[in-house]
Amino acid sequence: MSTHNEHADHGGHDDHAHDDGAPHATFKGYMTGFILSVILTAIPFWLVMGNVFEKSSTTAFVVLAFAAVQIVVHMVYFLHMNARSEHGWTMLALIFTVVVVVITLSGSLWVMYHLNHNMMPGLMHETHKMP
Repeated sequence: MSTHNEHADHGGHDDHAHDDGAPHATFKGYMTGFILSVILTAIPFWLVMGNVFEKSSTTAFVVLAFAAVQIVVHMVYFLHMNARSEHGWTMLALIFTVVVVVITLSGSLWVMYHLNHNMMPGLMHETHKMP
C-alpha cells in the first residue's frame, strides 16, 4: 500500500488545466472589442451630426439599437459574460437585471407620461398651436 498520493509525484502541483467554462482574456479579444466599440460609437455620432434621417425619432431608434449592440459587445469582450461562465449563473443574473431595469424604466415613463397628461391638460393643447 502506497502512502503517496498522485499529486506528490508532480511536486505537489496539479498539472491538468482547469477549464471552468469561463472565457479567457486575450489581446486579440480586447482589440476586437475595442474596434467594435469605436465603430459602434462613430456610426451613431455620424448619424446625428450628419442629420442622415429626416425624422429625429428614427435617428433616436437607430442610435438606441446601436447602443444595445454596444452593450452586448462590452459584455462579451470586456466582461467575458456568456452562458457557460459560472455554470450559467452570470447569464441568469444578467437576464434578471435586464427584466428589472425594463420594468422600472417602462413603469417610470408610463407614470410620468400619465402625470404630465393628467396634471397639465391645457398645456398639451397650447404647445400644438405654438409656431
